[in-house]
Amino acid sequence: MENNMNEKSKHCVGINLKNNSKSYDYDPNSIKLRVGDKCIVETNWGEDIGIAAISERSCCHKKKGRPYKKVLRKATKEDLRKSEYNDQRTKEAFQFCLKKIEERKIPMKLFQVNMNLEATKAKFYFSAEGRVDFRVLIKDLAQKFNMKIEMRQIGVRDEAKLMGGCGPCGLKLCCSGFLKDFEPVSIRMAKNQNLALNPMKITGVCGRLLCCLIYENDTYKELKKNLPKNGVKVETPEGEGKVISIDTLQQKVFVEMEEGKRHSFPVNEIKTIGKKC
Repeated sequence: MENNMNEKSKHCVGINLKNNSKSYDYDPNSIKLRVGDKCIVETNWGEDIGIAAISERSCCHKKKGRPYKKVLRKATKEDLRKSEYNDQRTKEAFQFCLKKIEERKIPMKLFQVNMNLEATKAKFYFSAEGRVDFRVLIKDLAQKFNMKIEMRQIGVRDEAKLMGGCGPCGLKLCCSGFLKDFEPVSIRMAKNQNLALNPMKITGVCGRLLCCLIYENDTYKELKKNLPKNGVKVETPEGEGKVISIDTLQQKVFVEMEEGKRHSFPVNEIKTIGKKC
Protein backbone atom coordinates (compact mmCIF):
# COMPACT_ATOMS: atom_id res chain seq x y z
CA MET A 1 0.00 0.00 0.00
CA GLU A 2 2.83 2.36 0.95
CA ASN A 3 4.61 1.67 -2.36
CA ASN A 4 1.42 2.51 -4.28
CA MET A 5 1.16 5.82 -2.44
CA ASN A 6 4.76 6.68 -3.27
CA GLU A 7 4.17 5.88 -6.94
CA LYS A 8 1.24 8.30 -7.05
CA SER A 9 3.06 11.17 -5.38
CA LYS A 10 5.97 13.35 -6.42
CA HIS A 11 7.25 16.84 -5.76
CA CYS A 12 5.92 20.12 -7.08
CA VAL A 13 6.78 23.78 -6.66
CA GLY A 14 4.51 26.85 -6.73
CA ILE A 15 5.29 29.27 -9.56
CA ASN A 16 3.89 32.77 -10.09
CA LEU A 17 3.76 33.78 -13.75
CA LYS A 18 4.33 37.38 -14.80
CA ASN A 19 1.42 39.76 -14.02
CA ASN A 20 -0.44 37.00 -12.19
CA SER A 21 -0.82 36.67 -8.42
CA LYS A 22 -2.05 33.09 -8.72
CA SER A 23 0.49 30.40 -7.86
CA TYR A 24 0.53 27.37 -10.17
CA ASP A 25 1.93 23.96 -9.23
CA TYR A 26 4.80 22.84 -11.47
CA ASP A 27 6.99 19.77 -11.70
CA PRO A 28 10.45 21.09 -10.64
CA ASN A 29 12.01 18.60 -13.05
CA SER A 30 14.92 17.95 -10.64
CA ILE A 31 15.80 21.66 -10.68
CA LYS A 32 16.43 23.06 -7.21
CA LEU A 33 14.58 26.34 -6.73
CA ARG A 34 14.41 28.67 -3.77
CA VAL A 35 11.52 31.06 -3.19
CA GLY A 36 12.22 34.15 -5.30
CA ASP A 37 14.25 32.36 -7.98
CA LYS A 38 13.32 33.20 -11.57
CA CYS A 39 12.83 30.28 -13.92
CA ILE A 40 11.52 29.32 -17.35
CA VAL A 41 8.40 27.16 -17.39
CA GLU A 42 6.05 25.46 -19.82
CA THR A 43 2.70 27.16 -20.44
CA ASN A 44 -0.21 26.67 -22.83
CA TRP A 45 1.24 29.38 -25.05
CA GLY A 46 4.92 28.49 -25.04
CA GLU A 47 7.81 29.18 -22.68
CA ASP A 48 7.38 31.93 -20.12
CA ILE A 49 9.24 33.36 -17.18
CA GLY A 50 8.05 32.72 -13.62
CA ILE A 51 9.10 33.21 -10.02
CA ALA A 52 9.21 30.44 -7.42
CA ALA A 53 6.59 31.40 -4.82
CA ILE A 54 6.13 28.16 -2.86
CA SER A 55 9.02 25.85 -2.01
CA GLU A 56 9.14 22.24 -3.18
CA ARG A 57 6.69 19.87 -1.49
CA SER A 58 4.95 16.53 -2.03
CA CYS A 59 1.89 16.51 -4.28
CA CYS A 60 -0.17 14.17 -6.43
CA HIS A 61 1.46 12.84 -9.58
CA LYS A 62 -1.33 14.29 -11.71
CA LYS A 63 -3.75 17.18 -11.38
CA LYS A 64 -7.25 16.51 -12.74
CA GLY A 65 -5.86 13.56 -14.69
CA ARG A 66 -3.07 15.53 -16.36
CA PRO A 67 0.66 15.64 -15.51
CA TYR A 68 1.99 18.90 -14.11
CA LYS A 69 3.76 21.21 -16.53
CA LYS A 70 7.52 21.36 -16.00
CA VAL A 71 10.09 23.91 -14.94
CA LEU A 72 12.50 23.92 -17.88
CA ARG A 73 15.48 25.72 -16.38
CA LYS A 74 16.57 28.53 -14.13
CA ALA A 75 16.35 31.86 -15.91
CA THR A 76 19.62 32.82 -17.60
CA LYS A 77 20.91 36.32 -18.31
CA GLU A 78 19.69 35.88 -21.88
CA ASP A 79 16.21 34.91 -20.65
CA LEU A 80 16.08 37.97 -18.40
CA ARG A 81 17.23 40.16 -21.27
CA LYS A 82 14.45 38.76 -23.47
CA SER A 83 11.93 39.37 -20.70
CA GLU A 84 13.01 42.99 -20.29
CA TYR A 85 12.81 43.52 -24.05
CA ASN A 86 9.34 41.96 -24.10
CA ASP A 87 8.27 44.35 -21.34
CA GLN A 88 9.10 47.25 -23.64
CA ARG A 89 7.29 45.64 -26.57
CA THR A 90 4.30 45.01 -24.30
CA LYS A 91 4.07 48.72 -23.46
CA GLU A 92 4.35 49.55 -27.16
CA ALA A 93 1.62 47.01 -27.99
CA PHE A 94 -0.64 48.44 -25.30
CA GLN A 95 -0.34 51.99 -26.64
CA PHE A 96 -0.75 50.87 -30.25
CA CYS A 97 -3.86 48.87 -29.37
CA LEU A 98 -5.36 51.84 -27.50
CA LYS A 99 -4.79 54.01 -30.55
CA LYS A 100 -6.48 51.51 -32.88
CA ILE A 101 -9.42 51.04 -30.51
CA GLU A 102 -9.98 54.79 -30.55
CA GLU A 103 -9.52 55.09 -34.32
CA ARG A 104 -11.96 52.28 -35.06
CA LYS A 105 -14.36 53.34 -32.29
CA ILE A 106 -14.54 49.84 -30.82
CA PRO A 107 -16.58 49.79 -27.55
CA MET A 108 -13.99 48.08 -25.37
CA LYS A 109 -11.61 48.97 -22.54
CA LEU A 110 -8.05 47.61 -22.67
CA PHE A 111 -6.43 46.53 -19.39
CA GLN A 112 -3.30 44.51 -19.94
CA VAL A 113 -1.03 42.92 -22.55
CA ASN A 114 1.13 39.83 -21.98
CA MET A 115 3.71 38.22 -24.30
CA ASN A 116 5.36 34.83 -24.04
CA LEU A 117 9.14 34.65 -23.69
CA GLU A 118 9.80 34.05 -27.39
CA ALA A 119 7.45 36.92 -28.33
CA THR A 120 5.51 34.69 -30.71
CA LYS A 121 2.14 35.21 -28.98
CA ALA A 122 0.44 38.09 -27.17
CA LYS A 123 -2.73 38.25 -25.09
CA PHE A 124 -4.76 41.44 -24.87
CA TYR A 125 -7.12 41.61 -21.88
CA PHE A 126 -10.16 43.89 -22.22
CA SER A 127 -13.65 44.49 -20.86
CA ALA A 128 -16.81 45.42 -22.74
CA GLU A 129 -20.55 45.67 -22.17
CA GLY A 130 -21.30 42.78 -24.50
CA ARG A 131 -19.81 40.90 -27.43
CA VAL A 132 -17.31 42.86 -29.50
CA ASP A 133 -16.21 42.38 -33.12
CA PHE A 134 -12.44 42.81 -32.89
CA ARG A 135 -11.42 40.95 -36.06
CA VAL A 136 -10.08 44.08 -37.74
CA LEU A 137 -8.20 45.01 -34.58
CA ILE A 138 -6.51 41.60 -34.52
CA LYS A 139 -5.34 42.14 -38.12
CA ASP A 140 -3.90 45.54 -37.15
CA LEU A 141 -2.01 44.03 -34.23
CA ALA A 142 -0.78 40.96 -36.13
CA GLN A 143 0.57 43.09 -38.98
CA LYS A 144 2.29 45.48 -36.59
CA PHE A 145 3.91 42.93 -34.27
CA ASN A 146 4.11 39.83 -36.49
CA MET A 147 2.88 37.38 -33.85
CA LYS A 148 -0.23 35.42 -32.91
CA ILE A 149 -2.79 37.69 -31.20
CA GLU A 150 -5.38 36.57 -28.66
CA MET A 151 -8.11 38.90 -27.36
CA ARG A 152 -9.48 37.87 -23.98
CA GLN A 153 -12.60 39.52 -22.55
CA ILE A 154 -12.71 39.71 -18.74
CA GLY A 155 -15.37 40.49 -16.13
CA VAL A 156 -15.48 43.17 -13.45
CA ARG A 157 -13.88 40.94 -10.82
CA ASP A 158 -10.99 40.20 -13.18
CA GLU A 159 -10.65 43.95 -13.83
CA ALA A 160 -10.09 44.56 -10.12
CA LYS A 161 -7.59 41.69 -10.02
CA LEU A 162 -5.55 43.13 -12.87
CA MET A 163 -5.71 46.75 -11.69
CA GLY A 164 -5.08 46.01 -7.99
CA GLY A 165 -5.76 48.38 -5.10
CA CYS A 166 -6.84 48.38 -1.45
CA GLY A 167 -10.02 46.97 0.02
CA PRO A 168 -12.14 48.56 2.78
CA CYS A 169 -9.96 46.70 5.29
CA GLY A 170 -6.97 48.77 4.16
CA LEU A 171 -5.10 45.74 2.81
CA LYS A 172 -4.26 44.71 -0.75
CA LEU A 173 -7.26 43.35 -2.64
CA CYS A 174 -7.66 39.62 -2.02
CA CYS A 175 -8.11 38.95 -5.74
CA SER A 176 -4.83 40.62 -6.69
CA GLY A 177 -2.99 39.38 -3.61
CA PHE A 178 -3.59 35.69 -3.03
CA LEU A 179 -6.91 34.36 -4.35
CA LYS A 180 -6.37 31.62 -6.93
CA ASP A 181 -9.92 31.37 -8.22
CA PHE A 182 -13.14 33.34 -7.84
CA GLU A 183 -15.94 31.59 -5.98
CA PRO A 184 -19.63 32.56 -6.09
CA VAL A 185 -20.59 35.01 -3.32
CA SER A 186 -24.24 35.52 -2.36
CA ILE A 187 -26.21 37.95 -0.20
CA ARG A 188 -27.18 34.94 1.94
CA MET A 189 -23.58 34.84 3.21
CA ALA A 190 -23.91 38.39 4.54
CA LYS A 191 -27.22 37.48 6.20
CA ASN A 192 -25.66 34.39 7.80
CA GLN A 193 -23.08 36.67 9.46
CA ASN A 194 -25.72 39.17 10.63
CA LEU A 195 -24.08 41.95 8.61
CA ALA A 196 -25.94 45.15 7.77
CA LEU A 197 -27.11 44.82 4.16
CA ASN A 198 -25.65 48.19 3.25
CA PRO A 199 -24.19 48.05 -0.30
CA MET A 200 -21.39 50.43 0.75
CA LYS A 201 -20.31 47.97 3.46
CA ILE A 202 -20.54 44.64 1.66
CA THR A 203 -19.50 45.62 -1.89
CA GLY A 204 -15.92 45.56 -3.17
CA VAL A 205 -14.17 47.96 -5.53
CA CYS A 206 -15.34 45.79 -8.44
CA GLY A 207 -18.96 46.55 -7.59
CA ARG A 208 -19.67 42.94 -6.62
CA LEU A 209 -20.12 41.41 -3.16
CA LEU A 210 -16.90 41.21 -1.14
CA CYS A 211 -14.94 37.99 -1.71
CA CYS A 212 -14.16 37.85 2.02
CA LEU A 213 -17.83 37.16 2.82
CA ILE A 214 -17.13 33.56 1.89
CA TYR A 215 -14.21 33.03 4.28
CA GLU A 216 -16.22 32.48 7.49
CA ASN A 217 -19.51 31.46 5.91
CA ASP A 218 -19.16 27.74 6.66
CA THR A 219 -18.31 28.51 10.29
CA TYR A 220 -21.39 30.71 10.72
CA LYS A 221 -23.61 28.10 9.07
CA GLU A 222 -22.32 25.45 11.49
CA LEU A 223 -22.70 27.69 14.55
CA LYS A 224 -26.26 28.64 13.58
CA LYS A 225 -27.45 25.03 13.50
CA ASN A 226 -28.05 25.03 17.27
CA LEU A 227 -29.55 28.53 17.47
CA PRO A 228 -33.30 29.24 17.37
CA LYS A 229 -34.74 31.72 14.91
CA ASN A 230 -36.01 35.14 15.91
CA GLY A 231 -39.62 35.14 17.09
CA VAL A 232 -39.84 31.52 18.30
CA LYS A 233 -41.12 30.74 21.79
CA VAL A 234 -38.53 29.25 24.16
CA GLU A 235 -38.27 27.99 27.72
CA THR A 236 -35.45 29.50 29.80
CA PRO A 237 -34.24 29.26 33.41
CA GLU A 238 -36.21 32.49 34.01
CA GLY A 239 -39.42 31.24 32.41
CA GLU A 240 -40.95 31.38 28.94
CA GLY A 241 -40.20 34.09 26.41
CA LYS A 242 -39.67 35.01 22.77
CA VAL A 243 -36.32 35.10 20.92
CA ILE A 244 -35.58 38.65 19.78
CA SER A 245 -31.95 38.25 18.60
CA ILE A 246 -28.95 35.93 18.69
CA ASP A 247 -25.17 36.24 19.06
CA THR A 248 -23.83 33.58 16.72
CA LEU A 249 -20.18 33.66 17.78
CA GLN A 250 -20.84 33.64 21.52
CA GLN A 251 -23.73 31.20 21.10
CA LYS A 252 -26.08 33.40 23.12
CA VAL A 253 -29.80 33.95 22.69
CA PHE A 254 -31.56 37.18 23.68
CA VAL A 255 -35.07 36.58 24.97
CA GLU A 256 -37.94 38.90 25.82
CA MET A 257 -39.83 37.47 28.79
CA GLU A 258 -43.60 37.54 29.13
CA GLU A 259 -43.44 40.44 31.60
CA GLY A 260 -41.42 42.49 29.10
CA LYS A 261 -37.95 42.07 30.62
CA ARG A 262 -35.07 41.01 28.38
CA HIS A 263 -32.35 38.49 29.23
CA SER A 264 -29.54 36.67 27.41
CA PHE A 265 -28.90 32.94 27.83
CA PRO A 266 -26.35 30.44 26.51
CA VAL A 267 -28.01 28.35 23.82
CA ASN A 268 -27.64 25.18 25.88
CA GLU A 269 -29.85 26.67 28.64
CA ILE A 270 -32.93 27.21 26.50
CA LYS A 271 -35.43 24.94 24.80
CA THR A 272 -37.68 25.74 21.86
CA ILE A 273 -41.32 25.11 22.74
CA GLY A 274 -43.21 26.83 19.95
CA LYS A 275 -43.16 28.39 16.52
CA LYS A 276 -42.83 32.10 15.79
CA CYS A 277 -45.15 34.26 17.83
